[in-house]
Amino acid sequence: MKKFGLILVIFLLILSTTIIKNSAKEIEDEIFTLKENLRVLNSEFEKIKLEHDYLSSSEKLLEYQSQYFEDELIQKNIENIKVIKIKNAEKKIKDLKIIKE
Repeated sequence: MKKFGLILVIFLLILSTTIIKNSAKEIEDEIFTLKENLRVLNSEFEKIKLEHDYLSSSEKLLEYQSQYFEDELIQKNIENIKVIKIKNAEKKIKDLKIIKE
């Protein structure tokens, strides 16, 4: 009876170890996937932040224009900007609508 009990305990230990290792591996895989997704999102965030920081103001654009371009850039009034929509070879020109969210 002692041998049977010892074999049962060893079997239960092996079984529980296997279950714990499998669940730990699944958790590690999930953590890896989340870290990779986070890395990609951080990369996109940095690109968007850089674009926003350096190209968000007309003053910055004018400063870059004076540094890098020969021709002059002209600042336009935002109310004069139009949107052209082409649908089925039909062109429609509308005013630009700015929506603050």
